[in-house]
Amino acid sequence: MNNKWLRLFQKIHIHPIFWLMIGLAILTANFWELLILFIIVLVHELGHSLAATYFSWRIKQVLILPFGGVAEMEEHGNRPLKEELIVTLAGPLQHIWLAAAGYLLYKMNILSPEMWELFFSFNLMIFLVNLLPIWPLDGGRLMSIALSKFSSFATSHERTLKYSFVSLGVFFLVYLVIDPLHLNMWIISLFLFYSLFSEWKQRHFVFIRFLLERYYGKTNSVSKITPIIVDETEKIHQVLQRFKRDCKHSIIVMKGNKKQAPLDENELLHAYFKEKLTTIDIGDILYSY
Repeated sequence: MNNKWLRLFQKIHIHPIFWLMIGLAILTANFWELLILFIIVLVHELGHSLAATYFSWRIKQVLILPFGGVAEMEEHGNRPLKEELIVTLAGPLQHIWLAAAGYLLYKMNILSPEMWELFFSFNLMIFLVNLLPIWPLDGGRLMSIALSKFSSFATSHERTLKYSFVSLGVFFLVYLVIDPLHLNMWIISLFLFYSLFSEWKQRHFVFIRFLLERYYGKTNSVSKITPIIVDETEKIHQVLQRFKRDCKHSIIVMKGNKKQAPLDENELLHAYFKEKLTTIDIGDILYSY
């Protein structure tokens, strides 16, 4: 087997609290329920991870949590949107064959009617919850991909988080009415709020990582050249905030009504990160080259 596939399975980690839940499940005779949940979550996250490995993404870890899982990547928004769409959908798509496999085992009398019903419920629940338009769920990532087609990285990321807060609020209120004592939904809601709040606080850092990866990272994934037309008096950080995913930019500087010689995006990134010219006008960069 190729080493990259072996390294993937070495990145699977189980959260310590999950081990505690396994112990409690054994003591309370709920082990099989927890095992079913674990298998579904693991297969879901492996779907993401196998697709990411196929595209040679850098995977930090695959973490199995007490109420779900997460496949952490280190690409920082600089992979083609088509790849990210495939990697994102690769998780939810696993639930289709899982449902078919569970039904087959039920028909073969390997799974009891009660176990099949439990398996089907868990599988459907995880599938539907993951498609909610809330970051960092798959639905939230799909929303981010859609917004990135039309907006800059900074704008699409901020809008994704804002829309996610709204969606989470609606989700929480609906469940508060339907089943206010559902402990798992309280835990999931609190986890999602914490994740969203943390991402919101770090949004500037996330944007800088995107730019740094763009500056130092790979350039062979660029699909097209997209010009950005700017006035010579615009600040460099304002122009960088207009950088979009899945393309490389040429910066067309306007002095009045006249176009100046275009700048390559790497010239801006070099000035910003290497020369520390974080507040300079774009016109000054143009005239310094």
